[in-house]
Amino acid sequence: MEVAIREAKARLSELVAAARNGERVVITRHGRPAAELVACKARGGLDFEMLEEVCRRHGIAGDGERWPEEWNDPAFSRQVLGLEDEDE
Repeated sequence: MEVAIREAKARLSELVAAARNGERVVITRHGRPAAELVACKARGGLDFEMLEEVCRRHGIAGDGERWPEEWNDPAFSRQVLGLEDEDE
């Protein structure tokens, strides 16, 4: 479906409904296509299956977060977080 901008302003709700139902809606300006309304794809959280597939395909194992062993020190963590008094 093609509609002029002026007509699109008056029929916007109808045109959005048509686009949501999969219809191609082209808005024209001076008879030339200027924009197209399309339905938005549903967005959601992460697709973990897709993530695993991509990791396998690229040879990525694990989460890549391997911290140096010396960082696994509660005293160091307290100091970095500012939980230690400097007077101690």
